[in-house]
Amino acid sequence: MSISINGLSVEFSAKSLFDNISYIINRKDKIALVGKNGAGKSTMLKIIAGIQRPTSGSVSVPRGTTIGYLPQHMTISDTATVIEEVRTAFSHLKEMHDRLDKLSEELSNRTDYESASYQELIESMTSLSDRIAMEESDNCEAEMEKTLLGLGFTRDDFDRPTAEFSGGWRMRIELAKLLLTRPDVLLLDEPTNHLDIESIQWLENFLMTKANAVVLVSHDRAFIDNVTNRTIEISLGKIYDYSVNYSKYVTLRQERLEQQMRAYQNQQKMIKDTEDFIERFRYKATKSVQVQSRIKQLAKIERLEVDEVDTSHLNLKFPPAPRSGDYPVIADNVGKAYGAHQVFDHATFTIKRGEKVAFVGKNGEGKSTLVKCIMGEIPFTGNLKIGHNVKIGYFAQNQAQLLDGEITVFDTIDRVAVGDIRTKIRDILGAFMFGGEASDKKVKVLSGGEKTRLAMIRLLLEPVNLLILDEPTNHLDMKTKDILKAAIKEFNGTVILVSHDREFLDGLVDKVYEFGGGNVKECLGGIYEFLEKKKLDSLAELERNKPVASAEPAKKEEPHKGSSSGSVSKNNGEANPRKLTYAEQREHEKFVRKAKRKVEEAEAEVNRLEEELAGIEAQISIGEYPADIYERHAATTRALENAMSLWELASMELEEIS
Repeated sequence: MSISINGLSVEFSAKSLFDNISYIINRKDKIALVGKNGAGKSTMLKIIAGIQRPTSGSVSVPRGTTIGYLPQHMTISDTATVIEEVRTAFSHLKEMHDRLDKLSEELSNRTDYESASYQELIESMTSLSDRIAMEESDNCEAEMEKTLLGLGFTRDDFDRPTAEFSGGWRMRIELAKLLLTRPDVLLLDEPTNHLDIESIQWLENFLMTKANAVVLVSHDRAFIDNVTNRTIEISLGKIYDYSVNYSKYVTLRQERLEQQMRAYQNQQKMIKDTEDFIERFRYKATKSVQVQSRIKQLAKIERLEVDEVDTSHLNLKFPPAPRSGDYPVIADNVGKAYGAHQVFDHATFTIKRGEKVAFVGKNGEGKSTLVKCIMGEIPFTGNLKIGHNVKIGYFAQNQAQLLDGEITVFDTIDRVAVGDIRTKIRDILGAFMFGGEASDKKVKVLSGGEKTRLAMIRLLLEPVNLLILDEPTNHLDMKTKDILKAAIKEFNGTVILVSHDREFLDGLVDKVYEFGGGNVKECLGGIYEFLEKKKLDSLAELERNKPVASAEPAKKEEPHKGSSSGSVSKNNGEANPRKLTYAEQREHEKFVRKAKRKVEEAEAEVNRLEEELAGIEAQISIGEYPADIYERHAATTRALENAMSLWELASMELEEIS
């Protein structure tokens, strides 16, 4: 199975979006589609999905190939419960049987047993047979349950009408249906925008282990790095195809841009020299032949274009933060309930001046609710003290609605900018994708995402000492996120970040507050240290720990008073442990084997690093060593300490599930 994109061109209002693009999507490709906003990434997905027609060119899809498409926005029906809606993913079984019969008939008439197409036909039949077997077995309901739990739903949610859920949660329902159909090609447009960290990690694992071909658009760098093995960049109507993941692509792209710039500069010099020659000798009869020759030469030149200017070097700085008290936020037994639903309770913590902390956890566990408590927007129980001289800068999704629609983008920023930053307003707007004429647009004509970015810029320029940012990266591309991250890093005030973007949080926060089960727990360290401690490499690991915990009734904890949050309700059904089914036993054995393999790999890495360290120390002891020996010794020592920690965690994990 491979999909061919042949000579694709798309024009909008006489502007070329794609210009004669061709490439192939192979059977197991995991492709990241990248490019600046407006480059045509979503349009490309729509064309492959058959929703939009190109101006010219074609997309060749082999007979019987299934394509699943998840757009950024969609209209979802509200007539069924969650489980009923997801069950519709299996309504195509008859079509699959018909396809299998046709493939079987075709195979019986073929005699080219050694050909690639014959092998491809067998693979298609095997894949289709496996899919039918899975969907017709008793695992069908289990797969639906596993997928919904993986995407953050609780068992209590299964029988609720879809109309009760927000747009983001209904997108998760559509994603669950799409994943369960197991299409040959998955097209995903910003699938992580409505997911929390745990659900993103579950989706990562699913795409890596169970999906066939995947083409995705995402601004979540950690997600696309973990999932993809190929990167296709769309730039100035052309594509650049790299057989590497995003991080490696960034390096290769920089090399390409440098070569492109050198070629462009050389061509510009040659054009200028030719034009100077023509201008100098245009009216000299003795040079008329040479002049005409140069004019023809100039007309034949295919002008090189340079890709979009990289603004990631822009150093955006916050104004100096006015000094606040030592403890900007002190929470003592803070709780919040909506009717009988206790979102969280007994939240007790202190945030010190200058700390940068993250609020993480599943959606609906109270992260944004606690932020609203800190802002004084909603009532709560307990005591919440805001420190002396604390000036809060708050970014939430509704900030965009508070902008003045009658003034321009430039004026919106000009009215809040102070000091030297005023000379760089156009640079800042360009970095946040408001370059050129876009800065003169009135705010009222901007899209929702553009208004969100504008609200973010305005906040970054206000003199505050406590920044509270609720999902600030949802509408930012990767370069802009880098600029924002660098600015927050250098900010000398206090920061609270609500985010599911691991790469953005990495190296930015030094403390994580986990929301779940009605509790708010403090975890020292960065985001990846927190995830390692929680063993959240995938939601499957989280799920497999639950039967072990429930098998010890003597240690059963009292439920939190009044709590009815998602995590608590999910555990309610496990108070009385049941006997595992054969399929669950097989799944558990698979987890044990995987855990043993992790321990063995960790031990091997520890042994390797110990040998490497011994070799370095032997070089030092005899006095013959290269100049960088001590840097290598320090780096290897750190790597060994980290490997020992990973070995300990893997051993504890194996002990827990064995």
